[in-house]
Amino acid sequence: KQEMLQKKSAVLVDGVILNGPIMDSKAGEKFVEEVCKIIMEEVIQKADDVTEKVCEWQAPEKLKQILDLEMRDTGECHQKILQICRDVIKYSVKTNHPRFFNQLYAGMDYYSLVARFITEALNPSVYTYEVSPVFLLVEEAVIKKMIEFIGWEEGDGIFNPGGSVSNMYAMNLARYKFCPEIKEKGLSGLPRLVLFASEECHYSMKKAASFLGIGTENVYFIKTDERGKMIPEELEKQVQRARKEGSAPFLVCATAGTTVLGAFDPLDKIADICENHGLWLHVDASWGGSALISKKHRRLLHGIHRADSVAWNPHKMLLAGIQCCALLVKDSSGLLKKCYSAEAAYLFQQDKFYDVSYDTGDKSIQCSRRPDAFKFWLMWKALGTTGLEERVNRALALARYLVEEIKKREGFQLLLEPEYANVCFWYIPPSLRKMEDGPEFWQKLHQVAPIIKERMMKKGSMMLGYQPHWGKVNFFRQVVISPQVSREDMDFLLDEIELLAKDL
Repeated sequence: KQEMLQKKSAVLVDGVILNGPIMDSKAGEKFVEEVCKIIMEEVIQKADDVTEKVCEWQAPEKLKQILDLEMRDTGECHQKILQICRDVIKYSVKTNHPRFFNQLYAGMDYYSLVARFITEALNPSVYTYEVSPVFLLVEEAVIKKMIEFIGWEEGDGIFNPGGSVSNMYAMNLARYKFCPEIKEKGLSGLPRLVLFASEECHYSMKKAASFLGIGTENVYFIKTDERGKMIPEELEKQVQRARKEGSAPFLVCATAGTTVLGAFDPLDKIADICENHGLWLHVDASWGGSALISKKHRRLLHGIHRADSVAWNPHKMLLAGIQCCALLVKDSSGLLKKCYSAEAAYLFQQDKFYDVSYDTGDKSIQCSRRPDAFKFWLMWKALGTTGLEERVNRALALARYLVEEIKKREGFQLLLEPEYANVCFWYIPPSLRKMEDGPEFWQKLHQVAPIIKERMMKKGSMMLGYQPHWGKVNFFRQVVISPQVSREDMDFLLDEIELLAKDL
């Protein structure tokens, strides 16, 4: 310190030297360079290598020891931190692996990945044009294009951290449209508000009703048919019931691509009911919205142009990278801003030197907000609409191939014919194939999928989800998304299940 004081005439405040930076830029740059090399070698170059494991399974207590999670008073050495980075990659699930079928997202898009690298390095926040000029213009362009695919002539929108948040936005927006005074006066004095969603809707609808003070008991769940689609006649009955009870119906949430079965609600018929009763129609197309890109499959969402709001997650079928989720609104009168604006004077000054209409952050419930639209935009620019369309068409073609292979193989049984990328099926091991259909058979079959899942995870050969559903015992739900998936991977999936279950 004395040498520093003599050499630099350092300024001391509270015993802290204030001259110059305290970060070693050269060491930092070298660290970033070395980690980028690790990422390139261990993640990107191995993304399509089926000989790699999907996961290197470790039990929680063992993994805690391997990772050395303790945070200490003094920092670790350079090499130790590099090893930590390698371990994090090694023991994480490789969601970009061609045989990761576990969720409604998978695979790696290189353009989206580069976009994430850029935004992580720049560390922007998308609320005002002055701090995020490029990314605000990008978001505006992407929202405009998505609105076109929905079929609206104009509209508005905002990118959010997840489809669940988009659904909450929509619910709150519909309530604000129904009773604008709630923004200032709160819940007191309001009638009992009721909303409607199918039995197969995403669980975020219940969470949103709870979070917003509407109450989960005021979500009326509408019966679905054998394919998981909302029955319009049942919706009409429940709306009538709510009115007779003296409640105030205000919202219907339809689903375009349910989580488990991949079902699409009949939007046109639901829209008729909403128009007749003056109800806001929100379509949760978080999963199925990307079918709009395909000329062949957009029929699944017939009638979506009649919705008042739509949730659509490009990070799912289109591989834009988590998270990339938009809420799109037909209203173009500024309803989003009216509902959410708090007019913070330190951020949204009205006397700026540029057009303040580009300061869109006041439409959001967030302050800091990631530039998620950029990932989708750069990918779209690189691939074009035809490239995105090809992804959707190929995924659904692979799902159809798998379905036909399941029908050919002994021991495999479809739950239902899928209309999207969700393929739901049971695997019946040899020991159960001659059992009579009855409670004992289904009880034994219920135990099969969890055992196979455990074995595939510990082997690292693939990841495939399973669940019980509405009285049906555990079945597999295979989801095709990644363009790196091939017909050979579909064959491998069925072969591997048979191999893992040969002794069951």
